Amino acid sequence: MTKPSAAGPLGVRVEHLTSVDRDTARVLRRRSLRLMSRLLAPHKARLVWLGVLVLISQAASAAGPLLLSQAIDTGLPTLLDGDAAPFLVIVVALVLATVTDAGLSNLFTRNAAALSQRVLLRVRTLLFEHTGRLGLDFHQRYTSGRVISRQTNDVDAVAELLESGFGDLVNAVARMAFIAAALLILDPLSALVAFAVFVPVVLVTRRFQVVSSRLYRESSERSARLIVRFVETITGIRAMQAFRAEGRNADVYGGLNGAYTDTGRRTAMAFGNLFTGIELISSIGLAVLVLINGLRTLEGSIGVGVLVAAALYLVQLFQPMEAVGMFANTFQSAVAALEKISGVLEEEPSVAAPAQDAKHDPARRTEDHRDVAGPGDIALRGTAFSYGDGPLVLQRVDLHIPAGQTVAVVGPTGAGKTTLASIIARFADPTQGQALLDGVDLRDIPDSELRRRVITVTQDPFLFQGTVASNIELGRPGASRKEIEQAAKLIGADPFIRRMPNGYNTDLSHRGVKLSAGQRQLISFARAFVADPEVLILDEATSSLDIPGERAVQKALGTLLHDRTAVIIAHRLSTVNDADRVLVLDGGAIVEDGSPAELVARGGRYAELHSAWLSSLDSD
Repeated sequence: MTKPSAAGPLGVRVEHLTSVDRDTARVLRRRSLRLMSRLLAPHKARLVWLGVLVLISQAASAAGPLLLSQAIDTGLPTLLDGDAAPFLVIVVALVLATVTDAGLSNLFTRNAAALSQRVLLRVRTLLFEHTGRLGLDFHQRYTSGRVISRQTNDVDAVAELLESGFGDLVNAVARMAFIAAALLILDPLSALVAFAVFVPVVLVTRRFQVVSSRLYRESSERSARLIVRFVETITGIRAMQAFRAEGRNADVYGGLNGAYTDTGRRTAMAFGNLFTGIELISSIGLAVLVLINGLRTLEGSIGVGVLVAAALYLVQLFQPMEAVGMFANTFQSAVAALEKISGVLEEEPSVAAPAQDAKHDPARRTEDHRDVAGPGDIALRGTAFSYGDGPLVLQRVDLHIPAGQTVAVVGPTGAGKTTLASIIARFADPTQGQALLDGVDLRDIPDSELRRRVITVTQDPFLFQGTVASNIELGRPGASRKEIEQAAKLIGADPFIRRMPNGYNTDLSHRGVKLSAGQRQLISFARAFVADPEVLILDEATSSLDIPGERAVQKALGTLLHDRTAVIIAHRLSTVNDADRVLVLDGGAIVEDGSPAELVARGGRYAELHSAWLSSLDSD
């Protein structure tokens, strides 16, 4: 067992563990129950209504054996004496009780199903929206397979609890309460025997709850690992086949699958032990009750009706215990799922929402940036960044990029280039200092406004399921078809798009894998162009292209960068030549800053990179 050492909310830090210590388990359980309470809180009135339906229907159900006892011991003798009225009254009452039980049970089931679907809709929406708000740092450490597991397996486990588990429990508890009351009214001694037998059943059920809690947590984690491995295999199928790793990967998957199967086997055994125990105890209890009441009937102290009714009540008393056992099974599975779901929901976005709308608060502009060059003016002031408690990967950078300037950022791997771009795009907030756009701290600009004004294009553009047109429109939802096609024409994507089977209406299934890297990048450029941002960040946007693809993209870049601020993260110096200014980063610090020609003339690090690039062209 493991106990987390860090303070504060647990989030998803312990979800990979198949067992935790008692204190951590208690924290996780409380967190899960808080989430369930939060989900059910808006439906209090419907829950009360469901409770009323259960009470009435179970009261009607519990009245059956009691009425049957009266029919045998009272109704039949009077019927034999020629008075049918008492017997008929009892029969009518029995029929009414049965119809009431059936009708209200049906109404309960329908209302409970409607409630569960509303709650499940809320769970899926909460999980989807919150996952989308979490920062890139979360998604870099939390695999897509685990996200899928939360939205599928875990939501399904909660669905089973809501759709049947809670209803079965409420019905079972109400049924046992009414049966106990009816048995006390019918015959106190029979009730005493039933209660004596009931105690070991409760102990067996409690033991199952303890064992199943651990098993279901283990099962949930092993299921997640299995899904993670499957997703990684499918997304990395090219690499796996290239290295002929199918056999090794199958062995790993087989090990995970075997572990998951073993947990399922042990869970089934625990479940079997529960029901075997309940059946054994109930059978012994029934035999003891029939023996005692049989002797009492022979003595004449009770009637045959009481004997029959007491036996029926005892059987009915243990049937709900099986339902409680089923609920314990469903509940433990759902709690393990809620632990995972609540862990994701407990994670805080690394980029917090602004305290107020800076757009309507000019006073939030910093004193020495009130007069900026225009839309797209970027400034970093003492900006430093580290991942968690690690060392600084960006060293107190001071930088000003005037509006409309194109700045290229170069440097070795790990120099901090992508980190710098992430801070300007506000995918991350500085650990120290400020990042400003037009004199306003990025943390004070609403996210919807910032995402409209600052656009990032990466080296691996993501194309969504949908048409070419819808992928370009993503840059500015609501853009007209004319604007979409105009953007593609200016970027140079229009010719190859029109050659596609359905032109702009061609469906790009599987992330557009049938397009070349250059074609995918041109579509992403068209998407950025139609967005018309003030600041454009190109993060290694041409590094994965071949020479013809790079030439097509370079031509598009001229159109895309015109009259806007641009920050280009580049490995290939071919994308740097047209920049107004070059920053050389090393060790998280800016070590050179100037125009390409100036830096070549200085003979520093950029000059070395430039010379190596020219040599590579000559060798080609």
